[in-house]
Amino acid sequence: MSGSANGSGSAEYLEMAVRLAIRNVADGGGPFGALVVTPDGRRFEGVNRVTRDNDPTAHAEVVAIRNAAAGTGNFDLSGSVLYTSCEPCPLCLASALWARMDSVYFAADRHGAAAAGFDDAVFYEYFAGSRPELLPVRQAAIPTSNRPFEAWHDHGDRIDY
Repeated sequence: MSGSANGSGSAEYLEMAVRLAIRNVADGGGPFGALVVTPDGRRFEGVNRVTRDNDPTAHAEVVAIRNAAAGTGNFDLSGSVLYTSCEPCPLCLASALWARMDSVYFAADRHGAAAAGFDDAVFYEYFAGSRPELLPVRQAAIPTSNRPFEAWHDHGDRIDY
């Protein structure tokens, strides 16, 4: 396959992500597909499994990232590129950040997703700070709050990430 992880084959990889999404619809899943392309050209696919697995975090991008991390044996996917059939939601963007993706390419945008019934505009509003009432988050500190971090700091065999 031509192209590389850095985006030179982006149209080809985006077509693959779209085909994954269409096939997933035929299989009873959501209309989202994604793939991670590593620097050495390996491809790891993911499709939306939210309803199939009853897992609200099983978005196509997250599944592809999970598959790539497992397949490479590394949680750090630096140098890899995420290609997805639709603009990633905040969950998927955060996952790409945690995976240390170099970049993300998407085909359809969030407006197309909203027109199809997948409107996540309210999540973008929440993270922009304009809808804090959607999910109140408050600290409730207790005397042992920092003990897990102390244990982490003192653990000699930890793997930093």
